[in-house]
Amino acid sequence: MSAWCYVVIMMGTINTGVLSPAPMNAEVKETYDRQYWYAQAQETLQKRLQYASEKNPVAKNVILVVGDGMSLTTATAARILRGQRRGQSGEDTDLVWDTFPAVALAKTYNIDAQTGESSACATALLCGVKARYETLGLDAGGRFNICASAINSKVTSLIDWAHEAGKSSGIVTTARITHATPAALYAHAPSRYWEDDSRVPPTVRRDCKDIAQQLVENEPGRNINVIMGGGRRHFLPTVTPDPEHPNREGRRLDGRNLAEDWAREKKRRRLRAQYIHSREQLAKLDPRTVDYLLGLFEYSHMEFNAERGAVLDTEEGTPASTSVKADDPSLADMTRAALAILSKNDKGFFLLLEGGRIDHAHHYNNPYRALDETLELETALLAALEKVNPAETLIVVTADHGHVMTFGGQATPRGHPILGADTVVSDIDGLRYTTLLYGTGPGHSEPRALPLNGTSTIPADAVHAAAVPRQWATHGGEDVPIYALGPMATILFAGVVEQSYIPHAIAYAACLAHQAHRCQESTFNFTKPQVKIANCVPPEVSSVSAAEETRNEGSSGRRVIVASSVMSDERVPRSSASLVAPLMTSHYLKMFALSLIGHLSVIWVSIDKSV
Repeated sequence: MSAWCYVVIMMGTINTGVLSPAPMNAEVKETYDRQYWYAQAQETLQKRLQYASEKNPVAKNVILVVGDGMSLTTATAARILRGQRRGQSGEDTDLVWDTFPAVALAKTYNIDAQTGESSACATALLCGVKARYETLGLDAGGRFNICASAINSKVTSLIDWAHEAGKSSGIVTTARITHATPAALYAHAPSRYWEDDSRVPPTVRRDCKDIAQQLVENEPGRNINVIMGGGRRHFLPTVTPDPEHPNREGRRLDGRNLAEDWAREKKRRRLRAQYIHSREQLAKLDPRTVDYLLGLFEYSHMEFNAERGAVLDTEEGTPASTSVKADDPSLADMTRAALAILSKNDKGFFLLLEGGRIDHAHHYNNPYRALDETLELETALLAALEKVNPAETLIVVTADHGHVMTFGGQATPRGHPILGADTVVSDIDGLRYTTLLYGTGPGHSEPRALPLNGTSTIPADAVHAAAVPRQWATHGGEDVPIYALGPMATILFAGVVEQSYIPHAIAYAACLAHQAHRCQESTFNFTKPQVKIANCVPPEVSSVSAAEETRNEGSSGRRVIVASSVMSDERVPRSSASLVAPLMTSHYLKMFALSLIGHLSVIWVSIDKSV
């Protein structure tokens, strides 16, 4: 009997431990390091390149246009608003990117978040590696608010790749220049909120530089040719009043004026550089005499387009009786100035053009400003198209994430005001509602807030209704559009892709960094870049004080969420060798098991006969 028990135990061990695969640890599955995303992007590239011709053009210049929070619904509603402002019905109007020949969709989830967050989405969009929620310029190894986690987690960006190829670079945004999207191009921080040293935990300020300091001192920030946006408060010390708003002071605790430090550093390197902070100074700029430009035009974010040139109340926390003159340059003004400087480089340039305040208006449940900022972004792109040759310039328009604004009505007629109320009332409560509504946000009220009686004159400050009350509206988790024009656009941008694929596709079109190999055997009218894999940025922090760091918002970590798209056909395939080995092992194990069964059967028969 004991012999039979032995056989049963042996066969059970073989069945469960050898012939069947062991269950995978969920944490092992979560190791989406930079190699994973690079390999996945390469696989996606190969799928699209099978449709390419033998002679593939190369993009000398790249303009990446990002509408922060510009969901597909936002683009549709903005298109209609553009037409209605021209006296048309609007539905058949085209925005400039609607005419681009290539269209695709991008998945915006983060490594640990189903709905994308701005800095993690920016890391995917600009560095080609998906990141964790609220980290910046780091791969999966980065952990929120933990300085030491940045040591081996830093990733390079499109600007790093452009500099390697000898190209000029620029950032133009209506948000703070240290905000989530632009900062992903030059900074590496375990918290997107470390915009100046006052936000960095005191125990690690000597080990982890704040975002503004990285822009001024580190690579690639110190070599960016054009930097224009808002956010002076993160460059000025607490004792220094803002040049345009004397009642406000800087936020830096180290006593440094980083704008002046930037100018001194350029002078020490004998570079032609200029720092400006007003629209008037920008208008007087001579691009022929300037190769490096730092323009910080607002204390915080630049004013909404609807407020430029108006008299406004000051920020919260300042005297209510004080007013300021919001006379910032337009996004189109900054774009023209940037291109005038960048176009001087015969090797080409990379320019990030961001409409950063679309997102902010959506958070307020204020579609008027969200759509107006979208149209301002289109105006800036039109200005850029006047300055470049699309035959040698790749232009990509996309968003970092979506928003929860919806658009719909019941038999709403053509030409109906896009910001107005529907023509019919609710069939449940008999109340009116706007065709643009939000899923979450400050627009929620009970009973429901009603639109004004007039449907054609909705005020700019109107807050539209939201289904769920929140202080600010959440982001949307849907895919965002990608529109592309220029060299390789129709080949590279098609179908549904990971957001982290976009910079790799851009690199392929422009022969940058790890995609430079395709240009090595061809002759172009600009210098061929050297092949160089984009490795980790050398660490600049130590591991000291890591144990003392804690997350400001409470919990020490976030629950890991594995998105379903990881299991799609876009995932990195195993090599043929890795597939054959398990099959062969399984085959021999089965043969061994059958042989063992035969021998044990003989033993059992012998035992049975002896008994």
